[in-house]
Amino acid sequence: RLELKFENQILDDAIALYFAAPNSFTGEDVVELNLHGGRAVVQGVLAALGKMDGLRLAEPGEFTRRAFENEKLDLTQAEAIADLIHAETSLQRAQALGQLGGGLSDLYHGWAGRLTKLLAHAEAEIDFPDEDLPDGINQKLTPDIQTMISELQNHLNDGRRGERLRDGIQIAIIGAPNAGKSTLLNALAQRDVAIVTEIAGTTRDVIEVHLDLGGYPVTLLDTAGLRATDDIVEAEGIRRAHSRARDADLKLCLFDSRMEPDAATHALVDENSIVVLTKNDLAQSGIRGIDISATNGKGIDDLLAEMTRRLEEIFSTVRDVPSLTRARHREALEETLSALQRAITAQSAELIAEDLRLALRALGRITGRVDVEDLLDKIFRDFCIGK
Repeated sequence: RLELKFENQILDDAIALYFAAPNSFTGEDVVELNLHGGRAVVQGVLAALGKMDGLRLAEPGEFTRRAFENEKLDLTQAEAIADLIHAETSLQRAQALGQLGGGLSDLYHGWAGRLTKLLAHAEAEIDFPDEDLPDGINQKLTPDIQTMISELQNHLNDGRRGERLRDGIQIAIIGAPNAGKSTLLNALAQRDVAIVTEIAGTTRDVIEVHLDLGGYPVTLLDTAGLRATDDIVEAEGIRRAHSRARDADLKLCLFDSRMEPDAATHALVDENSIVVLTKNDLAQSGIRGIDISATNGKGIDDLLAEMTRRLEEIFSTVRDVPSLTRARHREALEETLSALQRAITAQSAELIAEDLRLALRALGRITGRVDVEDLLDKIFRDFCIGK
């Protein structure tokens, strides 16, 4: 316990904790001040510390960067800290904690160890051609390389689930004008987000709302009504609606139960769609789908349950195996895979060794063990101040 004073003024009655190197988060000697959380207290202490020689505010991500540079964690774990800071749902938090705990690190370090062993065998044939080495040593590497190729392909063919969970899942609401898209958006958001009128074509641009749906981070997209139009602005909105629907992870295809199904919306129904029949308090329809009325709440809970179930199907393996979470991981792994595929067909020990070396280097960039200086600023600049 410590009474913090500066220039004869008491700033706070605080707790100071000392963490000795190398067992601190950064691997360095660290002192942590636990303050009362009022703004005046924090600002007063920061102002006092700023006037002391040799002290300055930490740069964004600086403590985590120091932990990386002192080999307390690798880059995938450093990125996981940033993901944990920005996690908005329980599943985002769970994915970040799994990565911070070494889920990806263990996988990639294991592959790196196997690649290093393969490279050592390949280089042995180059460096010691006259020694009593087993015949056809490079041919004997082929099964191990092929096994790694298969493992990499399986890891890459994950439907980008980890990246989608980290960045958010897109659900597009599509349908004809006045099908009830904006009303449904407001009902799901439980607030007035979109303007609702009886005038067809009210929604021109895409409106986004962020939700936590069963732990999944969801971005709901309210789009322009699908119809033929000569209005240039509305036509652009419809073009964007088609584009966002095409890229969405899931589509809510709305049909006004009082009307015949419109062809434009019906053409977009596929396996990634949920058919929703709106305004069911006014009429009945023979179309198969989930009946709702956003005005009285009928069917909304059923729709939310079906949306959650469909997301669970899409992301069913996220919590069971480590998933890729960043585009830079995917790019490096694709480079690793290409190098291994070249190695499998190379005609000389020198070419095999070079491709294995390139594969190892690309894999090392993910964890930060080789060629990472150009990555550090990009990774750590997204952190909050200090952390």
